[in-house]
Amino acid sequence: MLAPVPRPPGSLAVRCSRALLAPRARLSLLALVLLTAAALVVLYEPQRLLSSGWPRQSDGTGAVMLFGLAYGVCTAAFVPRPVLNLAAGALFGSAYGLTAAIAGTVLGAGISFTLGRFLGQDALRPMLRGRWLTAADGQLSRHGFRSMLAIRLFPGVPFAAANYCAAVSRMKYVPFLVATALGSVPNTAAYVVAGAQAGEPGSPAFLASAGFIALSMAAAAVVAWRKRHHLRAPAPAPVVAAEPEPAGVGGPR
Repeated sequence: MLAPVPRPPGSLAVRCSRALLAPRARLSLLALVLLTAAALVVLYEPQRLLSSGWPRQSDGTGAVMLFGLAYGVCTAAFVPRPVLNLAAGALFGSAYGLTAAIAGTVLGAGISFTLGRFLGQDALRPMLRGRWLTAADGQLSRHGFRSMLAIRLFPGVPFAAANYCAAVSRMKYVPFLVATALGSVPNTAAYVVAGAQAGEPGSPAFLASAGFIALSMAAAAVVAWRKRHHLRAPAPAPVVAAEPEPAGVGGPR
């Protein structure tokens, strides 16, 4: 009987580490993290804690920073940003509320982008097939900053979906975060001002912010419809030049 071939030390640990770092394993971990975050949001409703249960004894810069941190974590866990923006305005007013909301927006986007980039990109990129997916991936990969800026300016694309689509593409970190910070200001400011002026629904500031929200949503719907119509339009058939007939064939004799 042949003696078993001895295995090199540490080979089992190497195989386990390779299995855990495989693209599908990381994608499964990402799915588990996202499902857990969504379940925690449904069970505990942290947006209610931020809006009504925020500790009143905390104030000043520390409170704004703490709220921004909690905002970012909640945004990464799929808490709707409009609710958080309204809470920021109601708790801290327009200026400080906008600061906390933008900081939390960038933080939450960065968390989602990091999770998607390291846990999902390798497994999901080979699945980018079809006209819509390939077109979106090419746009985000080649024109990352302006594409993300447009997505943030028009609230038609869900925040979390845009984060993970950007993570799966080849967009860089800095353009993604800068475009998120700049593009999120108008709509975030509108919700924050609406939350700050919620006690006076007839005030000009509240009416202006509500009008801006309605107009931005309508513009996003129009842009989405036009893009959808453009993507559904059939591609023009390629024009094939007719080959010239050989001399003496079909011509006058």
